[in-house]
Amino acid sequence: MTFSDFLTPVLLSLKVAILASILVLLLGVGTAWWMRRRTFKGKLLLETVFMLPLVLPPTVVGFILLVLLGRRSWIGKLAEAIFASPILFSWWAAVLASIVVSFPLVYQTMKTGFGSIDRSLEEAARSAGASDRQVFRYISLPLALPSSMTAFILGFARSLGEFGATLMIAGNIPGRTQTLPTAIYVAVDAGHTAMAWVWTISIIVISFLLLLITYRKARD
Repeated sequence: MTFSDFLTPVLLSLKVAILASILVLLLGVGTAWWMRRRTFKGKLLLETVFMLPLVLPPTVVGFILLVLLGRRSWIGKLAEAIFASPILFSWWAAVLASIVVSFPLVYQTMKTGFGSIDRSLEEAARSAGASDRQVFRYISLPLALPSSMTAFILGFARSLGEFGATLMIAGNIPGRTQTLPTAIYVAVDAGHTAMAWVWTISIIVISFLLLLITYRKARD
C-alpha cells in the first residue's frame, strides 16, 4: 500500500471532522441558547430526544438516517433535485452522520456553559436597552467561550471516531467516503494488520492531542 493510500482516509476524516464540528457547534450553540431562554410543555421530552444519539446503537442512528435521507424520502428527493446527486454514499453523508452523533456532546457542553453565566449580567444589559441578539453577542457568547472551545474539540473528536452510522449511510468507498475508522475495519478484515496499526496509531495520536487540549483548557 502506497503513502497516498494511507493518507487519503486520514485527510478525508479530517475534512469530515472539521466541517462537522463547525456545523454542529453552530447548531449546538443556537439550540442551547434558545432552550435556555424558554420554558414550555415538553421541554424535557425534547431535550431527551436531543440526547438520544448518545445512547442509541450507531446502527440504529444509521438506519434512521438511511430512511430519512434515502432517495424515496422527501429530504432525499429535495437534496437530489438541488445538488443533482443523492446524499447517501457521499462524503456529505459522513458529515451528517458525524453531526447527529456528536450533537448531544456539543449541546450538553453549551447548555452547561450558558447555565454557568450570571443571569444578572444579562439582565443588566437588557435593562440598559440591549436586544436579545446584542446580549447574546456581547455578553453570553464571550462568557461561554471556554465551553464553546471544549464543545468544538469534543465534537471534532467524536466526528473523527464515528464509524457505525457513517458506514451505513456513507459506505466505505476508497477515496470518496472511506474514513479512518472504516479503513481500519476493512484493513483488519482483509488481514492487513500493519496498515491497520498505522491508521490506528494516527487516530490515537490525533484523539490524544485533542483530549489533552480539552483538559488543559478545562484547568485554565
